[in-house]
Amino acid sequence: MEVNLRIASDQKLSRYADMFSAIGAEPRLRIVRLLLAAHPTGMVVNEIGQELDIANSTLSHHLDKLKNENLVEVRRQGTFLRYSANTKALAELLGFLYAECCTRNKVVEPQRITCCK
Repeated sequence: MEVNLRIASDQKLSRYADMFSAIGAEPRLRIVRLLLAAHPTGMVVNEIGQELDIANSTLSHHLDKLKNENLVEVRRQGTFLRYSANTKALAELLGFLYAECCTRNKVVEPQRITCCK
């Protein structure tokens, strides 16, 4: 039983590492930030590319990486693809960080967490 719990924990840790890696690239972090600002409706690919001045081929690569890590969701809207932030996955990732730094290890006091300004 203990081995199964450790394997499940290791799998989650690996998943979180992949998610952090995906948003660790500056263009992808900019995309997630933009999609969060456009939440819940999201944006079509052309809007994202124009807003961030990213070429379509490069943008497609970044969106695929974010989609593969379940950080963004995509839905077809006619001939367009509309992307939105997967807030459930992002909340899970933030919950992992919060638990590790603020509750389990108490490295950071919860009231000392500040937001970007």
